[in-house]
Amino acid sequence: MSYDGDAPHAVAAGQRPTGARPATTRPPHRTASRPLRRSALRSAAFLTAGALAVPLLAGCGEDEKPPAPLAGQDIAPAARSLVADGSTLKWAVDALPETLNTFQADADAGTGRVAQAVLPSMFRLDANGRPVANPAYLESAEVIETEPRQVVLYKLNQQAVWSDGREIGAADFVAQWRALSGRNSAYWTARNAGYDRIAKIERGDSDLQVRVTFSRPYADWKSLFSPLYPKDVTGTPDAFNDGARRKLKVTAGPFRVEKVDTANKDVVLTRNPRWWGRPAKLEKIVLHAVPRDQRAAALADGSVDLAEVDAADAQRIGLAHRAGGTGTPLQGGGRTSVKKLGQQALRDVEIRKSLEPAYTQLALNGAGGPLADERVRRAVARALDRVELARLVLTPLGLPAVPVGSHLALSGQAAYADNSGALGAQDAKEAQALLADAGWVRGGPLKEQHKTQKAAGSEQHGEDVSQGGEDGAYIVGEDDKGNRHGTAGDQHTDPHLAREGRAGGAPGAYAPKGTAAPAAAPAGPLAKDGKPLALRFVLPSGPGSDTLNSVAERISAMLEQVGIRATITKVSDESYFRDHIAAGDYDLALYSWPATAFPATDARPVYAKPLPAADGSVNVEQNYTRVGTDQVDQLFDQAATTLDEDEARDLIKKADSRIWAAAGSIPLYQRPQLVGVRKNVVNAGAFGFQTPVYEDMGFLKKGAKVSPAPGRDKG
Repeated sequence: MSYDGDAPHAVAAGQRPTGARPATTRPPHRTASRPLRRSALRSAAFLTAGALAVPLLAGCGEDEKPPAPLAGQDIAPAARSLVADGSTLKWAVDALPETLNTFQADADAGTGRVAQAVLPSMFRLDANGRPVANPAYLESAEVIETEPRQVVLYKLNQQAVWSDGREIGAADFVAQWRALSGRNSAYWTARNAGYDRIAKIERGDSDLQVRVTFSRPYADWKSLFSPLYPKDVTGTPDAFNDGARRKLKVTAGPFRVEKVDTANKDVVLTRNPRWWGRPAKLEKIVLHAVPRDQRAAALADGSVDLAEVDAADAQRIGLAHRAGGTGTPLQGGGRTSVKKLGQQALRDVEIRKSLEPAYTQLALNGAGGPLADERVRRAVARALDRVELARLVLTPLGLPAVPVGSHLALSGQAAYADNSGALGAQDAKEAQALLADAGWVRGGPLKEQHKTQKAAGSEQHGEDVSQGGEDGAYIVGEDDKGNRHGTAGDQHTDPHLAREGRAGGAPGAYAPKGTAAPAAAPAGPLAKDGKPLALRFVLPSGPGSDTLNSVAERISAMLEQVGIRATITKVSDESYFRDHIAAGDYDLALYSWPATAFPATDARPVYAKPLPAADGSVNVEQNYTRVGTDQVDQLFDQAATTLDEDEARDLIKKADSRIWAAAGSIPLYQRPQLVGVRKNVVNAGAFGFQTPVYEDMGFLKKGAKVSPAPGRDKG
């Protein structure tokens, strides 16, 4: 999950390597007493979708094609013959990874990036966010038996070996299963979904075959063993917990980890001499930690070649191109490092842009207060013009401004369907009728209120003062990095939900031309039982949160039109998730979730119905809105156990319709993905859904040319 400056991390499944998807956000708070297990922990909220009827949805049949992604990847594709051999690519990351083990709680986007380059993944994602077998490691992988139990047979590439010369084989699969199954608490794991359903793993007819037998059917079996660690890492708790935090002695990808340089904040990857696939074009990839507000300066002075940037820096780079590289100092933006740059310095940098596989949502805390009433939540949703909000963020960037219609998939993925009709489009009159039905009337008597409005579901926190931050973009998986044990209660990360990349905000974003100004607000607030209908809208306050603020202000104006007062409260970046979102100290909030190729597994804890824990507390998993229903849980469970892909998609779409109906979270827009790249870097940039192909990245040979992506704005 992430909250972002334009809108996270999870990096969830669909992102990263399927084990811990790297991300862009901060780790959420856990309330249980053991490591998070996506299939186990649950917590409390008590509202359902009531008697709201939800239409049944048709599946995506063989003749039905899923919608195309709203924006394709922008990576300057080039044939390998045009890519120079050698040289070093310097790639900006948010921070030096605290661990190189993607299955640990403090894994982040950098962890996942390293894993993608140096470790096997049985499946990786294509441009539509679908898992496809990775031929570097697999000849095939398929379900060969369903009765009496599901059996998957992996046939490994006969050339696939670890960097120490040992063949990749069943022993590595077994060790990883035992480490992640959840049966041995000595392993500090962040997740075990899927691995807990495995009954046994054994060698097939040869050393190149691995048979995995499941105790219960598991539809998302393709999410497993991606990445796959050597048994040297997963074979013992000590090796798993500490051995792979700063070193990976044995790897099996086109690159290997040469060193983690804490002094220079670098992870240095070099070519793997034992790699059997197409040789890597680059000699080295250096992942260098660069704060968000220093990215443009780093691109200009050559200290990095590739860096995700926010919209403000993307606009400055565009200005440099439009000005023709005159050397005139760039003005504005309040970022000292950028102000000092000349336009000439950025003329060799271009912006590659797409839409990140993550979406920004408005979260409504249903644990208590006015939003505990489903009718009030639905009224909030019906008051929103989601098209206008998408245009506010995306149109100035030249990206498709289409509201997201699903909680569980994005356009381009097979499970995507616009199910927002289960809740209904913007309708101020309907919103007001719902509020009236809930007992909120205009002009009722008001009791004297305390100065501090308490948010639903938690104790009131004092005023937070921002200590700054990066770009206000957070995705679950990057908070509380010091917690190695992964125990719920003080764990704040969920790496499998984190997603690679952090979409920059669009500071100072303005509404597109032609957007009508808000009408005058209706006179007098709505009231009930002597209390006004007032909600606390909590936002981060650090640098890069300008876009979130713009979106929140527009939402507040929309709510004002139906009689709902939303007061924006800004808190420090450091406390936003830990003390507010995860703790339930908010009424309204903006943050993002990554898309996933495996929603039945990865999205379930985000929408699971909260239930009381044995100790009397409430376990919410990642359901920070505290809104869930038994029906949704059942649909997720059914989708996770059916091996019929069409049926699974049907069930996911039905679950999404019911999530819309419950109105705990309202998807708004897909996050922008803006990447500053040196012009001669090819096969890299804004990857969209697709897993990067590290061996094909590099620098264009002198004199070689590639066609620019259609409509690409060099700035």
